[in-house]
Amino acid sequence: MKLATLDTGGDGRLLIVSRDLSRGVFASAAPTLQAAMENWRDVEGDLRRQYDAVNAGDDADAIPVDPRALAAILPRGYQFLDASAFLAHNHILARAWGFEPRGEAEPPLMYQGLSNIFYPPHGEVPFRGFDDDVDFEAEFGVIIDAVPRGVSPDDALGHARLIIMINDWSLRAFGPDEMKGGFGFLHAKPPSTLSAFAVTPDELGDDWRDGRVCLPLHVERNGEAFGRPDGSAMHFGFGELIAHAARTRDLCAATVIGSGTVSNYDAATVGSGCIAERRALDAIDGISPTPYLGAGESVRLELLDRTGVSIIGMIEQTVCSA
Repeated sequence: MKLATLDTGGDGRLLIVSRDLSRGVFASAAPTLQAAMENWRDVEGDLRRQYDAVNAGDDADAIPVDPRALAAILPRGYQFLDASAFLAHNHILARAWGFEPRGEAEPPLMYQGLSNIFYPPHGEVPFRGFDDDVDFEAEFGVIIDAVPRGVSPDDALGHARLIIMINDWSLRAFGPDEMKGGFGFLHAKPPSTLSAFAVTPDELGDDWRDGRVCLPLHVERNGEAFGRPDGSAMHFGFGELIAHAARTRDLCAATVIGSGTVSNYDAATVGSGCIAERRALDAIDGISPTPYLGAGESVRLELLDRTGVSIIGMIEQTVCSA
């Protein structure tokens, strides 16, 4: 099943979208995604019946879907928890900058980010200035229904109801000092971008395995390929990330859980999901660092199936001065 949110202000209106992302109908069982996630077990059947109808062309109320008329799939939410689930990313940076890499047995890293607003996946993204070292971070994410405290990783994975793409914008100039402070990110993490579309895990078929999206995430900067890192390299699956987040507290419905930058150990070949990692590879190679983003530059993320068809649409944005 594929879902989207029509931008009508506030929480928008929930749409059930055809598999090819071209047509949609307003969800009859829930007005918004937040409402659907809060009542997922009760409304899922009705949502799927509408999905089957729109795919069969049997819904006379179907409307064309214009991606630029869509908000982020969740325009605002109660909670965004972003992890660093790809050890390759940490190990590449550790090799470049000489700090101690994280071990495979250590628990996931996770921080709580902004969630009162998520940028839509098109148009301009404003920043106060580009001396803050503006970077993108290409990620996968899941949206969960309500999760009880102390859930096991196996049970937690059953709460991952929807899969999305995330661009977790970062201001790298602030990151090192905030990490040294040991009290979490504040200035380094502006609002993130969510994809317009979300899909249930069954839409990925065999490419959803062990709580991982086992496909490359296509990343472009200014229309040129920047990276094709594969999600199967995720050290911690989403079941483990959800369980980690719920260790001491319940998680509310529609919490967004991010994977962190998608990263592979062969990043020198397949490319990277963020500029910071590319700069680390530059340092290892002894070459000039790749610059961070400047005004007017564009970033595009897209997830394609193995036949080259887009699964979740695309995130395509241009950065600008506020």
